[in-house]
Amino acid sequence: MPRPRKCRRVCELPRHTEFGPRSAEGEAIPMTVDEYESIRLIDLEGLTQEEAALQMEVGRSTVQSIYNSARRKLALCLVAGRTLMITGGDYEVCPRRSPACARCCPRRRGEK
Repeated sequence: MPRPRKCRRVCELPRHTEFGPRSAEGEAIPMTVDEYESIRLIDLEGLTQEEAALQMEVGRSTVQSIYNSARRKLALCLVAGRTLMITGGDYEVCPRRSPACARCCPRRRGEK
């Protein structure tokens, strides 16, 4: 029997959930919120996979898997001209103004 999936902590939900060319072809590619968070943390915030794993409260190998999946989806959207839709996944949003949120969210600590 497989282990139940652990919720991944995300700082906040994405402001925009659909991206793509005006003349998109084919079905939209779904990206989960936790995949989006891994791209945000590693590529935008510049965290290592270990740091992203701590912030998302999962193991480093889990972050690596999530991140690789997200990058494949981004590449497919760019190369094939498909729309990307961010929705779903196993995640919990970090509660605003809590001590835990200040620990994990650089923007809320006044950094960057």
